[in-house]
Amino acid sequence: MFEITAPVLIALLILIGIALFFGAMAVRRIQLRRTLGTFDASIRTPQGQWMMVIGRYGPGHVDLLRFFSVSPVPRFQLERRGLDISGTRRATDDEASRIPPGFVVVMLTRNGDELLLAMDYRDYTGFSAWLEAGPIAGSWQI
Repeated sequence: MFEITAPVLIALLILIGIALFFGAMAVRRIQLRRTLGTFDASIRTPQGQWMMVIGRYGPGHVDLLRFFSVSPVPRFQLERRGLDISGTRRATDDEASRIPPGFVVVMLTRNGDELLLAMDYRDYTGFSAWLEAGPIAGSWQI
């Protein structure tokens, strides 16, 4: 008869846990990509590292959710108000290994701080249109 020892059982449980985690990540990614207003991007964190994210447009902000995560909570949130595009550029040789190929680096300023966001050019055109189509200055709700 086949016996399962404690180390084998622990190893199996660990493998099942890893498989469930990756399965949950895949389901989350599929659900996010099915909704309108999402795009793949990379953001340069305050520590200087590039992090892959999924962008999701909100009413007055863009939520940036970690790509390799199961959390529904955004890691970063970019408010439309006070956010300006200062230009785009190609990735440097150092950055090219850290962001997906074909992405453009979008240079943003928010309250004097510089932010770098890399995305596909088609996603950039949508992002810039969303940013420019902000609320009319002085508009208010009754």
